[in-house]
Amino acid sequence: MKLMKSAMTTTSLLKTPSKVAATIVCGCAVAYAGSAEQAHKNLSATTITPIFSQLMGTGYPAGFTTAFEKAQPQSYLREAVLTGETVDHWTQIITVTGIKGLAAKPGLTPKVVFDAMAGGFKRACPGSFSAQSINNHKVSGFDAIAAVVSCGATPMTRGTTSETALIVVIKGVADVYTVQWAERAAPSREPIPVDVAKWSDRYNKLGPLKLCPIIPGERAPYPSCVGPAERTK
Repeated sequence: MKLMKSAMTTTSLLKTPSKVAATIVCGCAVAYAGSAEQAHKNLSATTITPIFSQLMGTGYPAGFTTAFEKAQPQSYLREAVLTGETVDHWTQIITVTGIKGLAAKPGLTPKVVFDAMAGGFKRACPGSFSAQSINNHKVSGFDAIAAVVSCGATPMTRGTTSETALIVVIKGVADVYTVQWAERAAPSREPIPVDVAKWSDRYNKLGPLKLCPIIPGERAPYPSCVGPAERTK
């Protein structure tokens, strides 16, 4: 999997946290691109997608192209990479997932999901792990969390790269959604301090994040979900 190569794993992660390392960290070689940072400074598009019980609205920064999408009965996965890269060879990747019915799990909160993912990430690189909260805003009135986790040297690339990921978890009316932006760079034996300004800016570039009701008979571009994002604390 690339970053979270199967949305199905979010459910299993809560049962078997040790699987998180394999689902968050991609086991592929990376070709560095010094100009990659310039490729996504401006928002290029907003996508609105029906994912199970709700419409999910996300922004895609300029330079990213959807490279993989798969909807299954219980899970949804979409991956976008920088132009010229692939889901197997990337420097940056944006992943959207949905897990059907997970919101009904007793005691399930966005923080529970994030902690399970971050815990597995830490086990994958205990000596170079770091994490930082970005915000706890709600998304369209739904509970959400946004935080960054980082491996200075990820074992999934045999320590040849670091991997840092912004993870946004949203608990919808019935389902749980994640939006993730991962980046690979030079490795470090020490924990990499999370650049809060950089990742907060990337969080904003993923916006407007929205969850909207599905209106029977409405078709793309889903005008009922178009408009300013609702963000509450």
